[in-house]
Amino acid sequence: MLEPLFLKPVFQEKIWGGTKLKSVFDYPLESDHIGECWAISAHPHGVCTVENGEYKGLLLDELWKKHPEIFGNPSVDVFPLLTKILDAADDLSVQVHPDDSYGKEHAGELGKTECWYIISAEPGAEIIYGHHAKTKEELAQMIESGDWEHLLRRIPVQAGEFYHVPSGTIHAIGKGIMILETQQSSDTTYRVYDYDRKDDAGNPRELHIQESLDVTTVPHIDPVLNIKQVNNGESNVTTFIESDYFNVFEWNVSGVLPIKTTGKYTLVSVLDGFGYLYLNDDETKFEVSKGQHFILPNEVTKVRFEGDAKMIASEPGQKNS
Repeated sequence: MLEPLFLKPVFQEKIWGGTKLKSVFDYPLESDHIGECWAISAHPHGVCTVENGEYKGLLLDELWKKHPEIFGNPSVDVFPLLTKILDAADDLSVQVHPDDSYGKEHAGELGKTECWYIISAEPGAEIIYGHHAKTKEELAQMIESGDWEHLLRRIPVQAGEFYHVPSGTIHAIGKGIMILETQQSSDTTYRVYDYDRKDDAGNPRELHIQESLDVTTVPHIDPVLNIKQVNNGESNVTTFIESDYFNVFEWNVSGVLPIKTTGKYTLVSVLDGFGYLYLNDDETKFEVSKGQHFILPNEVTKVRFEGDAKMIASEPGQKNS
């Protein structure tokens, strides 16, 4: 029987993490400092497990290798995307990620281009998104002197906003923000600044100044977004981005929402609500509810949702197919 692949998330404890992943999504957490839910991941640092159907109990990276037909027989070697939910109870470090070329040469894995959907933001919450340096020399000087006030570009954010964060972008998620992140499957991060925080052993957290200077795009240029919304009755589909690495959508279901899938496979995270999912022309229904994450296999060409729910969906872009 054709089914969505529901996945068991992996949770990551972070110095800046909090309790919202438990209070908002009812995940069974044992720590008060869980910063990340790796919701759909085949990355070695946190591999999700299939929770249902024929492949129940199989790790996603194993499924990718053993059954490539589920994913449209992709040309890339590793599962290319990673979906996270992040709870920033405190400011994240100011950081930057490499592109594919630098990442493969220096870290042995892909670079990291990502994007953020703001799930919630406390009043006054900000992100760091870009910088004000005009040249690499100015960037190095401002980092060396610790002139963070003039270097870093701060932007207030609200729930429902979307940000594209290409590799080379200096960035940080600020305190009081919860986001859903769609990214390349990479865990390479270069810290530029970390507020002089100490780790559990009382040591300053490691910084990566030379690597950060190597990979940061100067000057910073905001990516151009062409956000589009298509209404279907009371429901709608918003296209946030169509790019080389990923295409990302918001699916708002209020009653009924039919969708034709366009990628080789689709990653879906349910951020709110409850509904029923139907695949292709089959009338078998699957319950979907807040906090669930699943993959629609290649064989699925269209879906229908019934209910009241908000979801973020993504599919691989051309470089990841």
